[in-house]
Amino acid sequence: MSERRWGRGEAAVRGDAAPIFYLSLGDSLAAGVQPIGPENRQFRTDEGYADQLATIARRRLPNLRTVKLGYPGESTTTMIEGGLTEYPHGSQLDEAVAFLHAHRGSVAFVTVDIGLNDLESYVLEAIPAGLASIGRNLPGILATLQDAAGPGTPIAGMTIYDPFLPHWLDGPLGRELARISVSEAVVPFNACFREIYREAGLVLADVEGAFATIDFETQVELAGVGRVPINVARACEWTWGGEPPPLGPDVHANVRGYRVIAEAFERALVATSEPGDRGLLLAPSGV
Repeated sequence: MSERRWGRGEAAVRGDAAPIFYLSLGDSLAAGVQPIGPENRQFRTDEGYADQLATIARRRLPNLRTVKLGYPGESTTTMIEGGLTEYPHGSQLDEAVAFLHAHRGSVAFVTVDIGLNDLESYVLEAIPAGLASIGRNLPGILATLQDAAGPGTPIAGMTIYDPFLPHWLDGPLGRELARISVSEAVVPFNACFREIYREAGLVLADVEGAFATIDFETQVELAGVGRVPINVARACEWTWGGEPPPLGPDVHANVRGYRVIAEAFERALVATSEPGDRGLLLAPSGV
């Protein structure tokens, strides 16, 4: 099986033992939040997608260090303005810019997940305002990061999965809610993300596709339940959305789901490689 290149840029081709960095930015997903995490750390864990992506990348970048700046509840507004927590340089974006400036040429790649918390609540009526907020703020966030990182540093975002799909198991009303959640929330949000990242010239990790989020047609077996749509099965198996209290229902991915997200980022970052790059090679996941 052929190997694949891991990103590009000066940091990816360094042959010495100097540390290089992976900068992770965003909200609770970037922080690896799960309901099993310690409450005094806002339920953050060290098994989120950033942690697992770093483990994958260290196969070819053994001196890679991870810097996680994501914070639970962060929106595009608070990422710019601050307010949820204190960073030495101000907001999360300010902190990221300071780090990128201080380590220019030593950052292998950057990941970003931000925007879902622009929803004031998980109701359909909040979606237009949430999308408008993302449209106002996210392009500027990405432009600021690109300017600070320099043209050779890959920056990748992600589409979202639907943690409300487990409601499918609640009967006819739950099935209707699951379909509406995908069509009226996830689809427009991901369309918004795709357009903004495309305009910025940046790649997106296809988490929507990895979770088969819009596929209600393919039927698979879900343990203890029977045949269900594949998107429902994956949401049940890869998130805490179908867990009963006290751990659920919870919108966050579990360890397996975070692994899937990490692998989606891996594929997106590999796609940033250019023919003839001298960058380090990354073996496919599972090899």
